[in-house]
Amino acid sequence: MKKRLKKYITISFGILLVAVAFNLFLSPYSFASNGVSGLAIIVKKFTGIKEGFFILIANIILLIISYIFLGFKKTKHSLIGSILFPICVSLTSDINKLIILKDLDPLIIALLGGVISGIGYGMVYQNDYTTGGTDILNQIMEKYCKIPMSKSIMYIDGIVVLLSFVTFGFTKMIYSLIVLYLISELSNRTMLKINRHQIMYIQSKKVDDIKKYISNEYNYTVTLLQTRGGYTKEKTKTLFCAVKKRDYYPIKEGILLIDPKAFITVVTSYEQLNGQKINTQTI
Repeated sequence: MKKRLKKYITISFGILLVAVAFNLFLSPYSFASNGVSGLAIIVKKFTGIKEGFFILIANIILLIISYIFLGFKKTKHSLIGSILFPICVSLTSDINKLIILKDLDPLIIALLGGVISGIGYGMVYQNDYTTGGTDILNQIMEKYCKIPMSKSIMYIDGIVVLLSFVTFGFTKMIYSLIVLYLISELSNRTMLKINRHQIMYIQSKKVDDIKKYISNEYNYTVTLLQTRGGYTKEKTKTLFCAVKKRDYYPIKEGILLIDPKAFITVVTSYEQLNGQKINTQTI
């Protein structure tokens, strides 16, 4: 129960951050960078329809489409964000009147908007939820058109940025691209907790000494893997260990003192579950 409550608080706070960034940095400066929220800025320019109302109507339509094409299981993960986000946008619509940013350079505005939005989105994605909107279209394109999520996001957000260029001009489009890039980078980093742990694969003729060093000096669990050379077919031993980033450099130096010829491969860990399941990305 406590874990579930924490998850919903995190999701709600993430959505609130995105809404605040939208009303404080993006909408007042016409930085239409992504998704339904970016489209709402463009629509307001021509029709005067408030962004919160437009986002709510668009999200309800997309939720219906999601239920038809993706089913209830997928749709329920977009339900909270689809309703809560436009509500937060409406509730914080006057925040730019309380916090005046007119003296700030537009580049600083774009950077702040992208960073805060990216962190907010990451907090939502981290819990396997979405803010609705074009995230639903991305999932449909992935399922039925076999287009990877990364490409479908690029296509859809690219259309929004292109419309931004037509509506607000080249300069606004460049700032919108900066915001879009930061949202993508920061949401991934927040969601995946990049650089939290380093995974070390160590091949050496002194694996026993290295294993004792890591275990005794830093109290990390070390796994011994039986490996075979792809070319020589020679049987070797490889140590596998997940260490905190702050400990990586001293451990590496210690290993090289034990065996200067040790072969060390390092990858960045996204997540550890029960100390066993680890997803990694090579660096």
